[in-house]
Amino acid sequence: MNQTRRQFVRTLFVATQAAALTPAFAQRLFAADAKSSALNFLLLGDWGRNGEKDQMAVATQMGLTGEKLNAKFVISVGDNFYEDGVSSAADPQWQSSFEKVYTAPSLQVPWQVILGNHDYHGNCDAQIEYSKTSQRWNMPARYFVRSEKIDAATTADFFYIDTTPMAELDAGEAKYHGHVKTQDLTKQKAWLESALAVSTAPWKIVVGHHPVYSGGEHGDTPYIVQHILPLMQKYGVQAYFNGHDHDLQHLQAGKVNLFCTGGGSKPRKQINTTPHTKFGLGSSGFIAAALAADTLDVQMIDDKGKLLYTASVPRHA
Repeated sequence: MNQTRRQFVRTLFVATQAAALTPAFAQRLFAADAKSSALNFLLLGDWGRNGEKDQMAVATQMGLTGEKLNAKFVISVGDNFYEDGVSSAADPQWQSSFEKVYTAPSLQVPWQVILGNHDYHGNCDAQIEYSKTSQRWNMPARYFVRSEKIDAATTADFFYIDTTPMAELDAGEAKYHGHVKTQDLTKQKAWLESALAVSTAPWKIVVGHHPVYSGGEHGDTPYIVQHILPLMQKYGVQAYFNGHDHDLQHLQAGKVNLFCTGGGSKPRKQINTTPHTKFGLGSSGFIAAALAADTLDVQMIDDKGKLLYTASVPRHA
């Protein structure tokens, strides 16, 4: 897509702003956020490439950051195995793309995992099956809820959803349409609304593979805009994390903050601004998050350990 002059200037400003943040500044911020009163965790997406160079670089920086923050868990927002998912719970890619890549001691924590469209190319049930034998891989179903304790008085509910049935598959994915058609999207939407409605947690966070809005290559996901975003706004969701676009972005739709963390491997450089864009950069990287009683602090970090962007999300009354 062609950028207008205003879009180009904004993108240049964002990139310049990111470059101004030095590693020393990042070290101070990490130390400030590694506090006992916060629930610290990491997020990444679009990563599983048999340990290719950029995947390994991101994994290394995740390990260092996880140690500094004492991260309690990792969230994967999907596209866990390229190009065509895994064939079984014994597929060699479990070792070449996961076990032998994310080896840092700080990453030997629970991984909360959802499916992406490339995972639908293979055996999705195998990723659920792997949870039964893995010490850290956790995908109990294609969509699920987990409650996490922030402090003695505060919890956060994480709603992990399966967005591939909500999206249009690329033309090259036509042969996988049958895998998607087996899923009851109406049932999942009803489940999500019910789960959001009964949640009394002061923090509600939704995790999906596809974006709501995006300035990246794939752009917006109409079904999510029309059907899922209104639910998040109705029930007070503060943040939505996704991948699919291979970049790092922060957008906002009303009070819902939208964070793309699709830089796990092979980033795409093209980023356009949208009416919702607050930050966007085509870069490998991941997100480090610190969730406290009243704020969610988000840090976007590249494959060299540079802090690119920070945001602070209020809980809202």
